[in-house]
Amino acid sequence: MEFGKVSEKELENIDFQLKDDTALTKRVLSQGKGNTRFHIGCAKWGRNDWVGKIYPPNSKPTEFLVHYAKSFNCIELNALYHNLFSKKILLSWKSKVGNDFKFLPKFTKEITHTRKLKNIKPLLDEYFDTISVLEKNLGPVFLTVEPEMSNKHTDTILEFIETIPKNIELFVEVRHTDWFEKTTHPLFELLAEKNVGSIITDSAGRRDTVHMNLSTPQCFIRFVGNSLHPTDYLRIDDWITRINEWSSQGIEDVYFFMHQHDELYSPELIKYMIEELNRRFQLNIPVPVFYSDKKKDEW
Repeated sequence: MEFGKVSEKELENIDFQLKDDTALTKRVLSQGKGNTRFHIGCAKWGRNDWVGKIYPPNSKPTEFLVHYAKSFNCIELNALYHNLFSKKILLSWKSKVGNDFKFLPKFTKEITHTRKLKNIKPLLDEYFDTISVLEKNLGPVFLTVEPEMSNKHTDTILEFIETIPKNIELFVEVRHTDWFEKTTHPLFELLAEKNVGSIITDSAGRRDTVHMNLSTPQCFIRFVGNSLHPTDYLRIDDWITRINEWSSQGIEDVYFFMHQHDELYSPELIKYMIEELNRRFQLNIPVPVFYSDKKKDEW
């Protein structure tokens, strides 16, 4: 993900400290049931440079998802943004993961960016019909609102939300600066009324999108790291502390997806995060296994 990318020199001068929880977040969490479930993963699995790292040496691309699902319990399915693959392809993906694995699909760019949520019923019908084949492996669906859509498009976003089937869990990400001029824009309150989640995107160059407004007792964090720069680890430490606080306050699901400007390094940062969660809070989240850390006779 290139969103919020800055030069390495600039990283040292950015205030990465997380903002305090908003009044909306505190209210929403107080209504949560707790017993937090953790879903931590990446935004793609088709990485040749993960062979010998989290994929066994000599792995073929057709095997990547099988190996990915052994390390992670979810995937942010950005692939659908670029192309609505066929049911046959989605079924092939489904066949390669376990029953508890979740795909979190993104809406296609034709729906969100080209048509900007207008005149899209046939496209939406096709989209939901296609992803329905994932069945129990289908997680929440997420909408990234076209970045030029500002406060004046609130009604369009709300009208779109009304078209979503009631059995679909939805999260919404907004990026225009208008949405962050107030501590809590009315849109986030409206999302809470409709039981629609809000996405927090943590990137170096856009600190306003780290808005800390939860509209449901679930969080969906899109974390954009900087190739294992020291600030990546400090930022993850802050998120671990905040997520632990939320866990004690009623949060039910944590969806945390690792992005890097160079995705080569996403597995390392997730491994660090999970190990720290387990160590600091006596959790037992499975830790990704790195083949580079194993002896050859253990492969």
